[in-house]
Amino acid sequence: MPRIFPPRPLSPEQRYALLKRGFDFSFSLLVVVLILSWLAPLLGLLLKLESRGPVFFKQLRTGKHCQPFYCLKFRSMRLNSEADARQASRGDSRITRLGAFIRQTSLDELPQFINVLRGDMSVVGPRPHMLLHTQDYAQRIAGFMERHAVTPGITGWAQVKGYHGETRKLQAMENRVQADLWYIKRGSLALDVRIVGLTVVQALRGHQNAC
Repeated sequence: MPRIFPPRPLSPEQRYALLKRGFDFSFSLLVVVLILSWLAPLLGLLLKLESRGPVFFKQLRTGKHCQPFYCLKFRSMRLNSEADARQASRGDSRITRLGAFIRQTSLDELPQFINVLRGDMSVVGPRPHMLLHTQDYAQRIAGFMERHAVTPGITGWAQVKGYHGETRKLQAMENRVQADLWYIKRGSLALDVRIVGLTVVQALRGHQNAC
């Protein structure tokens, strides 16, 4: 009779990965069902009335292990040819009036909970960047590519520490990278929940660095 061995216990890293995915899926499903189900049609109508173009903005960004994926947002700009190369800036003429409001309140980011359900993103993790910026900053900032060892997030430690928005100066991105690397080394479900709570508070107050 073959011997039956008990299953090997999960390592702390494996346990955290399972808990994180469970939290991501459950939290994102609640957001999609309870908020996006009615907010998307409402915002979609208002966006269409204000300017022509799709309701959702899709952009290729760098994901885990540098795999590109389409990151979803509510469209906050008029249609333009610079969307995949130029960051939004304060006073950017491309941003519509409604777009300015949804960026200030982070409502434009809500469709990314669909990305989380798909497995492209996590609720908490380093923010994903457009492909062109990944190529640029990988050459200019030490440790930048280490951020791609984990799944990118809707929010993260860098964002709640104030390192979000336009990165006109290299130091702004360096600060963001250092915060992301700090999070990767100390990631835990308790830290994720704390970051989500701080993000909600920031969204209610409005982001000072929002463009």
